Amino acid sequence: MKIVRIDHIAVCVPELAPALEKWQAVLGLLGGPREYVPSQLTDAAFLLTPAQGEACVELIAPSPRGKNAGLEKFLDKRGGLHHIAFAVDELDAALDELAARGVELLDRHARPGARGHRVAFLHPRALGGVLIELVGA
Repeated sequence: MKIVRIDHIAVCVPELAPALEKWQAVLGLLGGPREYVPSQLTDAAFLLTPAQGEACVELIAPSPRGKNAGLEKFLDKRGGLHHIAFAVDELDAALDELAARGVELLDRHARPGARGHRVAFLHPRALGGVLIELVGA
């Protein structure tokens, strides 16, 4: 498995609009794509740095279009930093390699993610409580 770069860091918020306004006002980040991610039942909005091809911040919120119990539980418990996403060169091969090494995965196979990417998550227990998303490069 080859990590290509940090793709994004996700922050869980109760509602996108007020969070977007605050992140943009405080840090001067540019508004990027917004979308509903049906496979994860979340609304997502990306905040971009001037070097838009680099890592960005993703704000995620439970969507009124579906119930994501895990995300709602996360918000009730603590909110804030939700996951770190790494772009990998070959997502399917990375999942095969990690599974062969006994790394606990939430997703054994990639699923549709935001921005049209294929994604998969490692279980937080794999890295001391930190949720890691792998993004197909």
